[in-house]
Amino acid sequence: MNSLKKRVSAMAAMGLAVVLTGCATTPSPETAAANQATLDNRAPFLPSALFPGSASQFTAWQCEPARQNLVTATNTNDLRLWSLHGAWRLPQAVVASGARYQDGEISFWNRGDQALVETPRGQLQCSQAEQRTALTRVERPGVMFFGQGNEPGWSVALAHDTPTLTMETNYGEESIKLPYMVSVMDNEAGRVVIENADVEPFFRVRIEAGACFDNMSGKPFPARVTLTYGGEQYSGCGQGIAP
Repeated sequence: MNSLKKRVSAMAAMGLAVVLTGCATTPSPETAAANQATLDNRAPFLPSALFPGSASQFTAWQCEPARQNLVTATNTNDLRLWSLHGAWRLPQAVVASGARYQDGEISFWNRGDQALVETPRGQLQCSQAEQRTALTRVERPGVMFFGQGNEPGWSVALAHDTPTLTMETNYGEESIKLPYMVSVMDNEAGRVVIENADVEPFFRVRIEAGACFDNMSGKPFPARVTLTYGGEQYSGCGQGIAP
């Protein structure tokens, strides 16, 4: 246990040195702000596209003719929509029947378990498929983002207060808590990459806003997560968890 604490402390110190010395390239303002939060030992703010807003559940939609699956989360005055290509927030619009949400040329109009999606590329006819209750801090205390995958089972949890990550692999047989730094923070695209640079054991977590479906249950998520650790790469889904 003492050796693990010493290793983590050493990693934190080395990670801080990496942030301070860095590389020659100039980070984006968002990444710079996130790394300043890391220096202040505060967890960075994640893009809103990774969160459900006030919605209590996510809904998966199977759409034709493009054979494209979508994910939505309905809030009081808007709808959050995720596809394989990104995320949108659509304000509620006036409609005679059902519920319609629109932002520019993108609209989502659902009536019961059916929906019509209009984009500049054409129309999609969608049918409701799976639903999933959104994770909350009650279920995941102190967690700002939670990602998971299968075969073998793994998970990552980002703390809400400090730049630390708890990683479990091999169905929970191995668990480790490590500090991280932000290498990419793109709020507009809903993309985040965190890692521990050259410190051992190396890990990188890439989070991207977009429709994601658990490959065993089919349950919908608003983010795709890729974990690189121990020479292996794992793919799964995740969700931001608001207070």
